[in-house]
Amino acid sequence: MTIITDEQCTGYSSPGHPERPQRIIDTLALLRSQKKLPLTWSAPIAVTEQQLVRAHTASHIAHVKAAAENFDGDTPALPGIYDHAIRSVGGALHAMKLARERKPAFSLLRPPGHHATQNQAMGFCYFNSIAIAALEALAGGLERVAVFDFDVHHGNGTEAILLNKPGTLFCSVHQSPCYPGTGKTDVGRNCFNFPVAPHTPRTEYRDVLSRAMDRVLAFKPQVIGVSAGFDCYARDPLAQETLEAEDFQWLGEKLRTAGVPFFSVLEGGYSSDLPELILAYLRGASAS
Repeated sequence: MTIITDEQCTGYSSPGHPERPQRIIDTLALLRSQKKLPLTWSAPIAVTEQQLVRAHTASHIAHVKAAAENFDGDTPALPGIYDHAIRSVGGALHAMKLARERKPAFSLLRPPGHHATQNQAMGFCYFNSIAIAALEALAGGLERVAVFDFDVHHGNGTEAILLNKPGTLFCSVHQSPCYPGTGKTDVGRNCFNFPVAPHTPRTEYRDVLSRAMDRVLAFKPQVIGVSAGFDCYARDPLAQETLEAEDFQWLGEKLRTAGVPFFSVLEGGYSSDLPELILAYLRGASAS
């Protein structure tokens, strides 16, 4: 398993904000100290304007680059945020390229991306890294690319960007009602939503995840991009779900044994247990 990261991503913060540098700092510390899972380390790759504009409007890109006022109450215009967001995109692009070589990869960077739409930064997200990587895979010659989003919040931005895009499929499993209030029904020809109620028992939640994965695999994708959000954890402060570390390991195993190349991009997950949750997922996603 290759971990794509850059500690520069810990160089911004907003007081009291749940999307904090410690998410990465603590996870890196655990992954570097553990001995059971062999890991390879790499860095994000360069991002071109052409790659960005497949998913975002030129005006949105310019807005993030020149950001002077907060985008919303959750998404501050912090110094250097454009460079941080570009770095996350570069991590997703690198992970996708490795997946195409059948090398599993996890992009461990911040900020997350799946709420960013074509022309709006929101929900801690500025550029939609997973959508940009999916569209790059299509541009690179693939015919069928799927995005599987298990973050507890609906990936509204990814849905908006990929809606009815030929060659793409989007599946999201998420709590409803919950931020951002979307994802209650399927949309268009290729976006399939699997809302779950707050406090859904773990066994039921796994059943929903399995159904969503079946929908992804029925599409026969050549690569799967995974929006890996760990906020459906039982003790995450931003939602009310029930999963435990072993459920994330199970999910990683399910992806690995599906026989389709996949790559994962960190989205949410705001509990202090995030490092253990990511490690459990990586154990499942890695061949023993």
